[in-house]
Amino acid sequence: MKKLSIKGNFKVIFVLGLLSAIGPFSIDLYLPAFPEIAERLNTDVASVMLSLSSFFVGISFGQLLYGPLIERYGRKKPLYVGLVLYAISSVACLYALNVDQLIAYRFFQALGGCVGMVTSRAMVRDLFELGDIPKVFSNLMLVIALSPIIAPTVGGYLTFYFGWQSVFIFLLVLILIILLSVYLVLPESKDPDPLYSLKPKAILGKFKIVLSNQQFVVYTATSAIAYSALYAYVSGAPYVFMVVYGLNEKVFGWIFALIAAGLISASQFNNLLLRKYTSEQVIKVTLVIQSLIGIVLLVLTVLGYQNLYLFVGLIFLFLACQGFNFPNASAISMAPFSKNAGSASALMGFFQLMCGAVLSALVGVFEDGTALPLVAIMALCVVVATLILYIGNVRIKKRTTKSLVQEEDIDMISTL
Repeated sequence: MKKLSIKGNFKVIFVLGLLSAIGPFSIDLYLPAFPEIAERLNTDVASVMLSLSSFFVGISFGQLLYGPLIERYGRKKPLYVGLVLYAISSVACLYALNVDQLIAYRFFQALGGCVGMVTSRAMVRDLFELGDIPKVFSNLMLVIALSPIIAPTVGGYLTFYFGWQSVFIFLLVLILIILLSVYLVLPESKDPDPLYSLKPKAILGKFKIVLSNQQFVVYTATSAIAYSALYAYVSGAPYVFMVVYGLNEKVFGWIFALIAAGLISASQFNNLLLRKYTSEQVIKVTLVIQSLIGIVLLVLTVLGYQNLYLFVGLIFLFLACQGFNFPNASAISMAPFSKNAGSASALMGFFQLMCGAVLSALVGVFEDGTALPLVAIMALCVVVATLILYIGNVRIKKRTTKSLVQEEDIDMISTL
């Protein structure tokens, strides 16, 4: 189909952003309800947290399921199925009688909701010109980054005034609105392919094709590991700010919102930089800057220097770099795949979520009463991501084997 222009297609980009944000919003919204859920279901908060773990499992592995489906049946039919599954699972969560049922229902809710993440990335690749893809991802980042600002506050108010079940009523209404928006606004960006096999061997073969592309591997690994620093922050920030620094919930909420606002602003400033620089140039510089900030944070923490204002300022700058890294790395990862975009999107989402889940869990595992576990894991993420990017780019550009896909890779990196 004919490619769309960014200008004049705000509705399309906004709906794609909503689809991308289903997973993060579904996580952040119900976090404030944990204590009440535990009380009402006669369990403890630790058991309720397993519903978060089951959600991560569902949203990670579910993307591998939808990748082949959106290649075989087009983008919108699997999207409808996934969103309906999410809606049904939300209703089931309302009537959970114990924590085991909630854990199971949240798994299926994630299995339905992750279709939005897979499909939105594939549709960006389908609908927009290569040069516009990083800018579109920056706009998606704007919607995604609003989640940690809005969701915990909304979830807190809903729980306080209407009880924990109101959180899932809200999610149900939201997903129905998104479902209607998909029907009315989004075009079908890829025709069904009846020749695309859904046999396991064939699916694994498609995944193998994607993973044989060095550009995809390098930039997906870079984005997944760097983005895990954000997951680590979301996981560890409540403890660091409210226990280590002794802030109350209200002050913590304002700090959380301020830092998220920096991430949003950076993602939009990225669009301005892309008028003059390529995606590759931007991410190379911002990852190095982010690594240096992470190392400074780590050194200050190891030395026992605790200054709240300096700590917040450095975290603000550190996470603002994500607003540059994520959209550019995602765009370069998806660039080579005019075909197999669904499989590429599924694999990219899987690696991002799995890395995020594992590394954020490590923050809790190594908790020692200080900010050191959080800061160390955040710094480690971006330093490793930077090494992968630079070493990987050297390997890509030194290749001597020539094939159509490989030549396309090199061209993509130079033009994005």
